[in-house]
Amino acid sequence: MKVAIYQMDIIPGVPEENHKKVKHWLAQTMSLENKPDVVVLPEMWTTAYTLTTLDLVSEDERRQTSSFLSELAKQYGVNIVGGSIATKESDGIYNRALIFNRSGERVHQYDKIHLVPMLSEHLYLAGGREKVQTFELDGVKVGVIICYDLRFPELARSLALAGAEVLFIVAEWPEARQAHWTALQQARAIENQMYVVSANRVSTYDGVEFCGRSLVINPWGETIAQGTQENEETITADLQLKNVQEVRHNVPVFKSRVPDLY
Repeated sequence: MKVAIYQMDIIPGVPEENHKKVKHWLAQTMSLENKPDVVVLPEMWTTAYTLTTLDLVSEDERRQTSSFLSELAKQYGVNIVGGSIATKESDGIYNRALIFNRSGERVHQYDKIHLVPMLSEHLYLAGGREKVQTFELDGVKVGVIICYDLRFPELARSLALAGAEVLFIVAEWPEARQAHWTALQQARAIENQMYVVSANRVSTYDGVEFCGRSLVINPWGETIAQGTQENEETITADLQLKNVQEVRHNVPVFKSRVPDLY
């Protein structure tokens, strides 16, 4: 499974301009000789964290971004882990991840469960109420979580127990907590013996500097691809999925679990 991550500098509060950026990026990425099977976008890529104005710029009932990503997936025949977008529902605004297969079908959506208290997200967003679930891309079981969710190992473990071989993380993670960003992803990969693929943003907004460093980590915990801290760029990697089963066989963590004693 070949992946391409868009480590993006997001234009705050202007979804149309960010659509143009993604459309241009994908056209370039899919023109490469070694085309990816999956492309990955960061968290809140249509608006950035414009929390106080989300009611004005979030996705409404027309679902423009959903249609936009579906058409791109179909046009290029590529799976899209569409980062997350602010999506307005009758009971609030959700930070929602959207995933489309090569035919443009939406195969999964996930609303961020854990809202960041340091950003007062709970004042502007509604927390997801459904459990994380696996879904398939090209027959491979995978899962997705959003940014602050990374700090809660139960999510990644439940996905691994359900058979996920790849964990996608979409984020706007700050430079101030960069060491946690790297360490937690490595831990999730090692303890669940799965690939971890993350898309983070770069640049600054509202006084917050973001840490970039989008990552691809293999099931042994080794970093096989990493973005820079400051550059908008494309990070690519080829996931050797047979490594997941090899590591799980050689270090049989899941067979050694004794959940009744935890």
